[in-house]
Amino acid sequence: MDLSRSTSYSILAIRCPRCHQGKMFPSETLYHPTKFTIMNKTCACCGQSFEPEPGYYYGAMFVSYAINTALFVAVWVALSVLVSEITTTLMVVTLLAVVLGFLPITFRLSRVLWINIFVHFEGLCDEIPRRSEQKSL
Repeated sequence: MDLSRSTSYSILAIRCPRCHQGKMFPSETLYHPTKFTIMNKTCACCGQSFEPEPGYYYGAMFVSYAINTALFVAVWVALSVLVSEITTTLMVVTLLAVVLGFLPITFRLSRVLWINIFVHFEGLCDEIPRRSEQKSL
């Protein structure tokens, strides 16, 4: 089985959901603390727009919320189990530090997950026409 054709590959490699080859973000890594909001406008390979309409990623806020909630609960449980005497202040500061530290990852991951819900794999770049070359309906 060719893993480069799976949706999981597109999400984990941060690649275009349509061709799985073009980069969604200019930097290769999921964690880029200073420029994590900068996103390519279109796929360099297949021409897929990464912002099909204004406000497209508002729904990604709910994905980000779910990821942050899971992270928050996991850290809270870990602190409760591992540290016998923890103050509320220390708990809140630790949780905020972890959530803010993971902000670049959750931002990018939520956008990648969101676009993969609506844009599906059609084939590798050499198998499909570029979006700009397709005729509109």
